[in-house]
Amino acid sequence: MASANLLPSQTESATEGSSPFPVLILKTGHYALHHGGLGIIRSLGSLGVPVFTVIEDRFAPAAVSKYLKGKFVWDTRDLPRSRLLEGLERIGRQLKQPTILIPTDDAGAILIAEEALTLRQWFLFPEVRSDIPRSLADKSRLQALCRQLGVPYPRAISPNTISEIYEYIDAAAFPVVVKPAKPWLKPNVKTSIVYSPKELLDLYRRSEEQVRSNLLIQEHIPDGEDWLFNGYCSSTSECLAAFAGRKLRSFPPHLGSATLARSVTNPALLRQAEALVKAIPYVGIMDVDYRFDKRDGQYKLLDFNPRVGAQFRLFEDGEGIDVARALYRDLTGQSVQRSPQTDGRVFVVEPHDCLTSIHHLLRRELSVRDWWRSFRGTKEFAWLRWNDPVPFIMIWIRLAMASVAIAVRVLHFPFRKSQPERC
Repeated sequence: MASANLLPSQTESATEGSSPFPVLILKTGHYALHHGGLGIIRSLGSLGVPVFTVIEDRFAPAAVSKYLKGKFVWDTRDLPRSRLLEGLERIGRQLKQPTILIPTDDAGAILIAEEALTLRQWFLFPEVRSDIPRSLADKSRLQALCRQLGVPYPRAISPNTISEIYEYIDAAAFPVVVKPAKPWLKPNVKTSIVYSPKELLDLYRRSEEQVRSNLLIQEHIPDGEDWLFNGYCSSTSECLAAFAGRKLRSFPPHLGSATLARSVTNPALLRQAEALVKAIPYVGIMDVDYRFDKRDGQYKLLDFNPRVGAQFRLFEDGEGIDVARALYRDLTGQSVQRSPQTDGRVFVVEPHDCLTSIHHLLRRELSVRDWWRSFRGTKEFAWLRWNDPVPFIMIWIRLAMASVAIAVRVLHFPFRKSQPERC
């Protein structure tokens, strides 16, 4: 990694005078089409905060936002921790003043917590206990924590041997949900619904080839409601911002990240989530997934992401505070007065919601009328913003290029195979 690639052209202007504390968005993977980082850039950048980002591609949609002060083009994939720390030190020295560090993935949150002593030389971030982010992001350790604290969760196992799979099959009710226990390890098994014992055995064998004990098998909750909790906790684990909402559509359908969600105050869920973070105790931004089980009337915890969620811009309170703004105010010594969330906001991830909507419409799981009504409310789009249009244009260009590349591969290779070989 050449040091020149880490220097944003706008660094000099960002660090002169008495400007606000800058923010650095940390990405430790390769996911250029990520709207969560763009949400941070727009939310804080529109307030005049100098926002910088680590980006793997200078033409990534977030990199062309008018609210971005500067970018550090740096592909962090598969780098050892020592190299990550060296790169962050270089960035910290270039920014020349304390900079608020906000991770957008689990690996980044774990890195910051476990290397806090080193990183605090250049960066500001919440003082969470070093072992907590890893314990929460690891889904097998999360279920053990839920059991310890008495938090409702779907029954699950993280098998170490194939004999445990056979034992599980004997007592399990299919379908079940399988997911990687440690998603930051880039597993080759994605979250999916498994309908038969044979399919489960095949999935386990594939996961075992890569990382042992990185498969979580979870009870499937039928006909449940998917809920989101986003919040920011101070150093005393007091929620200075807390929001709840319904996930109405997702990609992949029924399992993935929200493509359309609605902000809905849910006092019962808020009380449950706030009691959990107080018991842990948690500090910082969190993004938590729940599923309401109609069989027993409980909100069951599915995932706890110890960092900002991609859909965080779904939520604001009456003062326009979201979790990123709450964190910024708290870390810069400003007061954060909690106020009720704004209900009726709708968050839409445009490209993926198009695909999910078509899926549901073709399967008659969604009527055209209900699809249209799902957009009612104050809409926040993941990519489209009229005063910052270039990221929206760029996302469609990137998706079109990716589609063409896939089509070329599909059409080209079968054609080549059909040609007679020369003697």
